[in-house]
Amino acid sequence: MSEHIRIGLVSISDRASEGTYEDQGIPALKDWLGKALSSPWTAEARLIPDDRATIERTLVDLADVAGCNLILTTGGTGPAPRDVTPEATLAIGDKEMPGFGEEMRRISLNFVPTAILSRQVAVIRGKSLIINLPGQPKSIRETLEGVRDAEGAVRHVGIFAAVPYCIDLIGGPYIETDEAVIKAFRPKHAIRPRQA
Repeated sequence: MSEHIRIGLVSISDRASEGTYEDQGIPALKDWLGKALSSPWTAEARLIPDDRATIERTLVDLADVAGCNLILTTGGTGPAPRDVTPEATLAIGDKEMPGFGEEMRRISLNFVPTAILSRQVAVIRGKSLIINLPGQPKSIRETLEGVRDAEGAVRHVGIFAAVPYCIDLIGGPYIETDEAVIKAFRPKHAIRPRQA
């Protein structure tokens, strides 16, 4: 049976946080999650600058105070001097989850050779899974959902397929997805019957 999940959405951008241009990260995340999740969820959104101390404080607040079991960040994962999201994320994590970053880069390499410049990481903090996503809405969707062929069949599964079971394992709520968007993978023993 589905349970309610609180999701932290953090867009990290100097220019968007200053109002120089409109943030696209949080709307893209809300749009995708609205299609992908069949479980009830609420978002805790934050738009912040590329500042390591601010990123660390925000992630700690969302995990420890707001009680978010999933925190998705977007932006600040490249090699530029102001890109410090991975450093901030690793600094506040209890456990690194390297498979997420490896797989995001592998998915993005289907589209652009510069995917190898991305430094996204994922960590566990308490009962929160924190994942750094790319900055562009198209890349956010591709890494979460995967790569589809011309007929719409999945060629390369997105990282979100592993997220619900990871949250199960760290003691978070049981979340379900719309399988037309992304099929959550769980071992047979961990699957609960869907509610009518």
